[in-house]
Amino acid sequence: MEQAVAAADTAWMLAAFAAVSIMVAGLALFYGGMVSVKNTLNMAMMVFGALAVVGVLWIVVGYSASFGDSVGGLGLLGDPMEYFGSSKLLDAPTTPGLPPAIFSAFQLLFAALTVALIAGAVADRMKFGSWMIFAGIWALLVYFPVAHWVFAFDAKDGSVHGGWIANKLKAIDFAGGTAVHINAGVAGLALALVLGKRHVFPNSPRPHSLPLTMLGAGILFFGWFGFNGGSALSSGNSASVVVLNTLAASCAGILAWLAVEKLKEGHATTLGGASGLIAALVGITPACGAVSPLGALVVGAACGAVCCFAVSLKYRFGFDDSLDVVGIHLAGGILGTVLIGLLADPSAPNAVAGLFYGGGFDQLWRQTAAALAVLAYTFVVTFVIAKVMQMVGGIRVDEESEATGLDLSVHSETAYVLEHFTASSARPEPADAVAMAEAMIDEAAATVE
Repeated sequence: MEQAVAAADTAWMLAAFAAVSIMVAGLALFYGGMVSVKNTLNMAMMVFGALAVVGVLWIVVGYSASFGDSVGGLGLLGDPMEYFGSSKLLDAPTTPGLPPAIFSAFQLLFAALTVALIAGAVADRMKFGSWMIFAGIWALLVYFPVAHWVFAFDAKDGSVHGGWIANKLKAIDFAGGTAVHINAGVAGLALALVLGKRHVFPNSPRPHSLPLTMLGAGILFFGWFGFNGGSALSSGNSASVVVLNTLAASCAGILAWLAVEKLKEGHATTLGGASGLIAALVGITPACGAVSPLGALVVGAACGAVCCFAVSLKYRFGFDDSLDVVGIHLAGGILGTVLIGLLADPSAPNAVAGLFYGGGFDQLWRQTAAALAVLAYTFVVTFVIAKVMQMVGGIRVDEESEATGLDLSVHSETAYVLEHFTASSARPEPADAVAMAEAMIDEAAATVE
């Protein structure tokens, strides 16, 4: 019986891994459609570049630093040498359970996607080489330690000591509100502050392809069920509840964003719908195992509404968060993490009661402390990394490259065939345009006859 359960759990984790892996392409499309036509490929390359750099580091040292036995039992960092090179992960479990290799592969994608999220805050202006170096340094100094804090739990037999947030503070973060979304959001803010504003800010270029962005959002939506559901690490009731809560929050988030957008701007837009979906998914990520489906609706609606306001803060405070990483991932991550302290339902998989369910303020302060700790650590370390890199070799492209676009100036490619849209192409005079239109009408009429 135990072997059958273990096989089912492994199958579920393999499926969840596959779903999360497609989120890399989803994020590339989501971000790629939001930038101008001349920076589409660069945006996709930053996402896939993050996957490559973080993936290599994870195999060598990242898994060990994140899930190894805590150095000195302090809960700050796993032993980097315990699983160095990941060769120990080849061994099958001695008792029925998940193979360590699939758990490592699953968590590798979490690390890569967290780094890739940061790219949206610095779109259109960061050197690609500098981005790749930053991605590696940031993963080593920020993501791996924070992942240990949040995701590494003590072994029941006391043989392994995990992170301080998971085991001492006992804050709930089911799938990464702190380690993924607050982490990426505040890192994006720090990096954007060091890089400075784009020359066109605050008149940001319009998204060049909203269909691509909507497609990317749909792929992310699909992958998120593996992201959250797979974090249950089993195919049982917990994963099922998490999937339901993730879906419920998503629906509420779309509606809330569109409603606020309609009241603010007079329009309900496709970009707003996609943004509301992502904001709700961000917020439910930490809370999906702690709340009821009704609580998930509240989390999703709150994140959709609040993040719709939060994305405009960059204009008020003057920081250039290109693709609203701060407004959605930082704001949504904080909100989803803290709301657990209010909405946690003891009948949910995490079995913790929030303030509204008779639990008092105990879980609320724990959630708040976890969010503030990650926010402070990540901002300071990211800012220092970016400043040092800026002083050593520079991290921003020159003004000419920014104006030309990074696809051409950095990668010597273009996303589309643009001959007919370049300045050198002859544009028809108004009279010629009228004549062409009349000819087309005559041709269409003749076809009908």
